[in-house]
Amino acid sequence: MTIAPPALSVFETLESEVRSYCRSWPAVFDRAQGSHLYDEDGHTYLDFFSGAGALNYGHNNPVLKRALIDYIERDGITHGLDMGTTAKRQFLETFQNVVLRPRDLPYKVMFPGPTGTNAVEAALKLARKVKGRESIVSFTNAFHGMSLGSLAVTGNAFKRAGAGIPLVHGTPMPFDHYLDGQTPDFLWFERLLEDQGSGLNKPAAVIVETVQGEGGINVARAEWLRALSELCRRQDMLLIVDDIQMGCGRTGAFFSFEEAGIVPDIVTLSKSIGGYGMPMSLCLFRPELDVWEPGEHNGTFRGNNPAFVTASAALEAYWADGQMEKQTLARGEQVESALRAICQEHTALGATFRGRGLVWGLEFADPERATAVCRRAFEHSLLLETSGPKSEVVKLLPALTVTPDELDEGLRILARAVRETA
Repeated sequence: MTIAPPALSVFETLESEVRSYCRSWPAVFDRAQGSHLYDEDGHTYLDFFSGAGALNYGHNNPVLKRALIDYIERDGITHGLDMGTTAKRQFLETFQNVVLRPRDLPYKVMFPGPTGTNAVEAALKLARKVKGRESIVSFTNAFHGMSLGSLAVTGNAFKRAGAGIPLVHGTPMPFDHYLDGQTPDFLWFERLLEDQGSGLNKPAAVIVETVQGEGGINVARAEWLRALSELCRRQDMLLIVDDIQMGCGRTGAFFSFEEAGIVPDIVTLSKSIGGYGMPMSLCLFRPELDVWEPGEHNGTFRGNNPAFVTASAALEAYWADGQMEKQTLARGEQVESALRAICQEHTALGATFRGRGLVWGLEFADPERATAVCRRAFEHSLLLETSGPKSEVVKLLPALTVTPDELDEGLRILARAVRETA
């Protein structure tokens, strides 16, 4: 008797080959709550991925879900372009009172298209318009998005190649630690700026991540960020901080640059700003930079009102009293201790770790080991992804609302996965 091979799923027969995360996690997920996902066969998975940072408050957070359901049930506006709505007004007032005023940040708020890359495109366009220059400086191993302007300031060769055309007007400089301390910070950058024969066009702006998530969890020192901010001021360049993945509390403070004591000229936010995982992004900038003409950066879906509702609820629930920052830093110490123990146990693997708050990376000398560890962790029901130019880093991105017990469970699974693949 011949046994027929299993039928190919609709994901394989109809969906594009471009799909990626589903290849690492071969399950069909059906529902989720907090830090757990459940597949259609009833298996439970602990989530240390958090929607690539879009779910800082966990899956289906009950506080945010209640606010969203109430809004939908009363037939609140869903699609509003950039029209005035009660949901948008509530978000703007909450964002001003909970986030901007307590930090003495003077920013205007722009709603670009709802993705992180659109916020970056808006930031780059605005910087060029303000300064009347084309060049933007970015950093080695940066990742800022998949549209053309964002790719031009992204370092990853694989992603850049996907553009299919030359990516212009972006110049990379060494990120913190890139040269292992062999060269003083910004020596090369400043020399190029001051030399009329260097061939570097005067940049309109510099764009930077304080922690490079996709680039391998590369953490910039506070003193490096302060020196960069001062360099931009001296050289008449705008400083753009891309806080799309590291903002909204991922490193502890609401903005990842707060620890360094700097005030960027432009800031981009997306991912967890909406709270519930729905598309939403912001471009924040100093008032004097607000030189846009009406409709100059447009978009049909820049008014995601349900996301305004959950964003307001998240700010009110988690950022009005300062407790979230303290909790995140405490959870970060828990992760740091566990990663230190893993590295001490497996010195032969050349493992190192780094991070801030609740974003951490575990790097291996053999780049293939990180993928093997993540695969083994999935077999033990833990979702982890890799990062870095060679996928050499295991990336830990648990929800900020993760409990100490859930964190311990995931860290034990990680340690077991490393041990079983050693």
